[in-house]
Amino acid sequence: MTQIALVTGGGSGVGRACAKALAEAGFHTVVTGRRMDALEETVAMIGEGRASAISCDVTDPEATDALFARIEKDHGRLDVLFNNAGVNVPAAPVGDVPVKDWLHTINVNLNGAFIVARAAFILMRKQDPQGGRIINNGSISAHVPRPGSAPYTASKHAISGLTRTLSLDGRPYNIACGQIDIGNAASEMTSRMGGGVPQADLSIKPEPVMDVTHVANAVVHMAQLPLEANVQFMTIMATNMPFIGRG
Repeated sequence: MTQIALVTGGGSGVGRACAKALAEAGFHTVVTGRRMDALEETVAMIGEGRASAISCDVTDPEATDALFARIEKDHGRLDVLFNNAGVNVPAAPVGDVPVKDWLHTINVNLNGAFIVARAAFILMRKQDPQGGRIINNGSISAHVPRPGSAPYTASKHAISGLTRTLSLDGRPYNIACGQIDIGNAASEMTSRMGGGVPQADLSIKPEPVMDVTHVANAVVHMAQLPLEANVQFMTIMATNMPFIGRG
C-alpha cells in the first residue's frame, strides 16, 4: 500500500525539495500552501499521479479541517506530516519589532504548526491501522538566536516544546513526532547569506550554505523509519556555519 505524506509550505524551498524527495521514495505526496500556482509547479516537477496539490492557509482552522477531510476522502489515511510552513520578518532589536511582525510570525510558525499537527493527530488517531508520523521543521533558531530575531526565534523555541508534547501525547496511539533543525540550507530564505548576515558581535559576515537536497534526504530518512523508531531531534546544517558559539 502506498503511504501518504503531507508537506505544508510545499510550493517552494525546503518544502518543495522534501515533497520531491518523499515522492521519489515512494510516498504519494500531498503539497499544501496558500499559492495554488506554486503547488501545481511542485506537482508538475514530481509527475502526475505521484503527488497532488490542495491549497490551504494553515492559520485557518476551518480550511485546515477541510484539507484533512479531503486527504481522508481521497486516500483514507495520512502516514507522514512534514509540518514545514513558516515565515520570517526583517531583523530588528526587540524594541524596534513592530507588534504586527511578532503576531504574524507567531501566527504562521507556531499557531499554524499547532493547527496542522492537531488535525494530523486527530486523523492518525482514528485511522486503521492507527498511527503515523509528524515531523516538525524547527531551526537552528530553536537552539540559539541571531541578533534581532525575537519573533522567529521565539516561534522556533516553541516548536521544540510542541514536538516534545506531541511525542508524549502520541504514544498511546502509535503517533511518533520528531523535529528537524535546519541551518543554512540554500533557499529563498537564505539567499542573503553570501552577502553577509549579522553575527553575535553585530558584525556582518557571509555564511556558508548547503544544498537543500541534504535536508530532503534527512526528512526522507525520518519518514521511512518504522513507527517503533523515531528521530526525536536532528540538526542538519552547513558544516562551517557559526552555530556553536554563534558569531
